This record gives sequence, structure tokens and C-alpha cells, in this order.
Amino acid sequence: MSAIPSSRSRPAPPAWPARAKRWLYLIHRWAGIVLCLFFAMWFISGVVMMYVGYPKLTPQERMTHLAPLDPARVTATPAQALAAAGASDLAGLSLAAVRGGAPVYLVPMGRGQAPKVVDGASGALLPPADAAVATASAAAWFGGDYAARYQGEVQEDVYTHSGALDPHRPLHRIDLDDPAHTRLYVSSATGEVVLDATRSERLWNYAGAWIHWLYPFRGNLFDPWWHDIVVWLSVIGVAVALTGTVVGILRWRFSRPYASGSRSPYRDNMMRWHHLSGLLFAVITITWIFSGLMSMNPWKVFTSSAAPLAVNAYANGPQAATPPIASANRASLSAAVPLAAPANAPQASPAALIGALAAAPRELRWSRVDGQDLVLARSGPGAPRVLSATDARPVTLDPAALRVAAARLLPGATLTGVQVLDRYDFYYYGRDAHAMLGHIEKPLPAWRLVFDNRQATWVYLDPHTGQILGRQDRSNRASRWLFAFLHSWDWTGLLASRPLWDILLVFLSLGGIAMSLTGVVIGWRRLGRKLRG
Repeated sequence: MSAIPSSRSRPAPPAWPARAKRWLYLIHRWAGIVLCLFFAMWFISGVVMMYVGYPKLTPQERMTHLAPLDPARVTATPAQALAAAGASDLAGLSLAAVRGGAPVYLVPMGRGQAPKVVDGASGALLPPADAAVATASAAAWFGGDYAARYQGEVQEDVYTHSGALDPHRPLHRIDLDDPAHTRLYVSSATGEVVLDATRSERLWNYAGAWIHWLYPFRGNLFDPWWHDIVVWLSVIGVAVALTGTVVGILRWRFSRPYASGSRSPYRDNMMRWHHLSGLLFAVITITWIFSGLMSMNPWKVFTSSAAPLAVNAYANGPQAATPPIASANRASLSAAVPLAAPANAPQASPAALIGALAAAPRELRWSRVDGQDLVLARSGPGAPRVLSATDARPVTLDPAALRVAAARLLPGATLTGVQVLDRYDFYYYGRDAHAMLGHIEKPLPAWRLVFDNRQATWVYLDPHTGQILGRQDRSNRASRWLFAFLHSWDWTGLLASRPLWDILLVFLSLGGIAMSLTGVVIGWRRLGRKLRG
């Protein structure tokens, strides 16, 4: 019969759980001193960004401030503009009064390059915009009603970190004497206004997007590492929030309270409030920091491997090979495809195009869809009028022919379906103009073209104009969930129920602010004691 071991002979419990718990506490305690400052900053600035966005020029603002085109001031033809710029493709050419209030052609020169500017009257290629041209463009922004004060050139400043402005740098900075004290940035390449910011937007941005996106690290010696700084601060922030959650749960008495009657062991008010707010708002804190990390596309996790769209095949008409069409009558659809216009086809004059409209347009933009040369005429915000570029007649695109052309967008893949969107859904939706992506136009109705390639590509198309609105692959849709949905809560049902969206996000932000600021106070108290000791 074996003897029963005494309590003294029993093996001691392993020390590693105690050591692990100690390290858990230490990591959260000391890393939290710095990170809670960032948490508080992100929560507060996030509330500001709900109502004031980073300055940008939206299509609505641009179109509102453009002057209507005067046919008497446009005598140069599109062909002359292309010849002066050394280009040959009409697609992308535009005509608008964007340079000093005078109409000019903007001739696209390729991705990442500023367009060349051709005078709408003489057809001459214009030089880069100097201070006088930029000041005239700024004065024309409000029709000459307010004085424009030239403030010099700037390569990049607090409000112009956007990469979309790179082709236009350096920028002319001009202040207007309007009631909103608007500041305009004018392209030195084209002379057009490329960004506007009122004084209110500029001031609020110091408490909003500028600090939220850690833009103090942009435009200085930290600029090359800005992306990595944001990514690794977010990674450490997630770790601090997770360790704090575990510590909070370990310290909470679920079965019976402490001797004080509380289920939290902390007697100090600041410690108790940090414990309670941390437990209540831990999930939203982790969610927002993690989704902020996802906004940076860390380690290119959302970069798609799909082939680029065959835009030329879509624009230039049917090819010799029959495009892949799923569940469609190829013979009837192909018969509906309009023939491509010859390269040297005569083009309607700007005067004819302007005269074909009841109201003078503010912009004419040439495009090509399935071999047809079209002109999109805009008289203001909203859907453009579609005209034939050859005879200025109104054009209605044939849906069957458009579907055939759309099938050519992704060679090697089959177009399996066309979903007609008459209202916004989870993946295709508009945001307020001040929001981060609020400047991207999302017209309705729109087509969602579904392809069967490995990346499960969706392409969005405007059936009214034939313009490609965007694409989404499986990786983009994952980003939609992990960034946009979790970070901005831009869920269409909730956005349609404002102010419920505002109340919910402000409440959660206030909880996060309380958790963060109490952590800051606790951390700096402890640090002070250590330093004094």
C-alpha cells in the first residue's frame, strides 16, 4: 500500500504563470503611459473628423465655381488642342474655364503627369502658370467678387500632403477675402485650382485629420518613415489594449466582491474609473485601433494580384475575337454594337456642342465607349448630358451593346452577371463630401459587373455615360470589412438613420476618451513617483 504524500512533498506549482502575469501587467503599465496619449488623441480627433474632413476639392465644389463656357471664346478645335500638345487620343480631353477664368483644353499626358494646357481661343500650348496666372484663377473662383492675395509657392504644407497633388507641385497659395477666408491652392503646371480650404476647415484640421493621421511626421525628416510609424504604433496599440483587457478581466471579481464591496480592487477613483471604462470600452478600442491599422494596407495585405482592366479594349470597340459572354445571345448582342469611329472622323466644334444644350455647360469632357466618341457636358453638379462628339446629338447608350463591351474589360475571364444598382448597398455607397472618400462620385443607377476570375473581380459602370466607376476584388472587399466598416461604421442602414450614427459613435468615443485619459493620469503619476524615487 503506497503512502499518501504529504503536502510538503507535493511539487510546487510552476512559477511561469506568475511571471507571465507580472510581465502582462508591466507591459500594459509602461507601454500604456505613451500609448494612452495616442489613444486619447485618436478618439478626440476622430470625433472632429466626423464633421470636418481633410481639405480637398470635391467635384461638386469644382463644378459650382466654374464659369459657364462662352462659345465665342472657344475657337480652337479639339484636333488643334491635341496637335499642340503632341497627343492623338480624344479620350480624357476636357474644356473648361479653369485658368484665369479663360477656357482652356486640358490634354491628359498619362498617369502621374499633369495635363498639358492649350488655349481655347488660339489653340496655342500654354506655359506653366506663374503667380499672375494663379492669382487670376483664384480671383475667378468667386467670379471676381473678392480680392485675392498671393502668398507664394509651396511644395507641400499641412493641408497638401495628398499624393494626388504631386503632378501639380509646386503649388501657388492664395488667400481670398471672402467671408469664409478661403485659401486656394493653384497648380503651377496648369493654373487650375486644385484644393480649397476655408479658415474653419484649416483650424479644425489641427484637432482632426492632421493629428489623427499623424501628419506631424509628414513633410519633414520623418516623412520617409511615416507609413511605418503609423503601422507600428497601431500594432503596439492593439497589443496594449489587449493586455489591458486581460488585466482588467483578471482583476475583476465575478463570483464575489472584494472586502470593500466592489468587484474592482482599486480604491483610488482614477484607477477604478480606468478599470471600469477599460472593461466597458475595450472591444471598441481594439476594433478602432486594429481597423486604423488596416487603413494603411500593412504589408500590402489588401493589394490585389488581379490583372489591370483592358480599358482600351472596352473603349475602342469590338475586337476580332468574340468576347466571352455568359448566358447571352451573342448574335443579337453583337448586332447592337455600334461601329468604331475612324481615327480621323470629323469632330463637332465646341460651339456646336455648347449650342446643343439648353444651358451653357461649365465643362466638356471627351470620352470613348465601345468605339463611339462621346462628350460629357456638365452644367453643374449632377449627371452630365451625353452628346455625340461627331455631330453633337444627344446619345443614349444601348445596354446590350454596353454589356458586350464590358465583357472585354477582363481578358481571360467571363462576365457572369450584371447587377443593376438603383440604390446604395454595402459595397457601393456614397459618403458626405467631408468624409475621407466623399469626393468620389457614386452615381445611381450603376452596374456591378461580376467576373469569374480567381480574384472574383467586380467592376462598377455608369450605364448613362459608359464611364468605369471603379473595381473591387476579393482583397478590396476584405478591406471594406476590416477598415471602412469597423473604423467608420459606414454601414448604409446606420448612415441612413442619422443622428443615430452620430449618437452611437460619439458615445463610444467618449468612453474611449475616458479610458485613455484616466490611463494617462495613472501612468504619469506612477512615472513621477519613479523619477522622484
